[in-house]
Amino acid sequence: MATTKAKTANNIRRMPRTIAAQPAPDAARQQALEQFSAAVQLMQSGKFDKALVAFEKLLPDAPFELADRIRTFRTACAKQTEKVAAKFTSEEERCDYAVVLLNDGNYADAREHFDEILKKNPQSDFALYGLAVLSSMTGDFTACLEHLTAAISMNPQRRIQARSDSDFQDMADDPRFTELLYPET
Repeated sequence: MATTKAKTANNIRRMPRTIAAQPAPDAARQQALEQFSAAVQLMQSGKFDKALVAFEKLLPDAPFELADRIRTFRTACAKQTEKVAAKFTSEEERCDYAVVLLNDGNYADAREHFDEILKKNPQSDFALYGLAVLSSMTGDFTACLEHLTAAISMNPQRRIQARSDSDFQDMADDPRFTELLYPET
């Protein structure tokens, strides 16, 4: 009986292994790969709304090997966009969200939120203060001084806040900054 199993095992034909042929690289496929890569980079940088649009534009003509990934990433971007698209109940809440973005290094998104606050209320000292912090962190010292001056003129308490704010550490050696925070009386 053992010999029968051995004979049967030897008689089984195995299918030769083949490797799926890679599709020939053509211009349309290469362009789709580049667009896919750009959309993934947008997603990784936290720009989910822009990545979602890119994935949706790419999906109809996408090569078959990318279609599942595009659908998966599109779904992930849609979920993230829903989270971000939250309605803010106040300008202060939007400003708090912008500060979180700022602390996470999403400077462009933080700037958009601060600018949106200022569109609705140009006298918003906390949005101007946020833009001053953002400008300091990104090395735009002239804009930092302009925004901080405007914020202090609207709310003198911002001067005291700026004195102890470590986000202005790059400005500490600037005499204009020192003069703004410690004016001669």
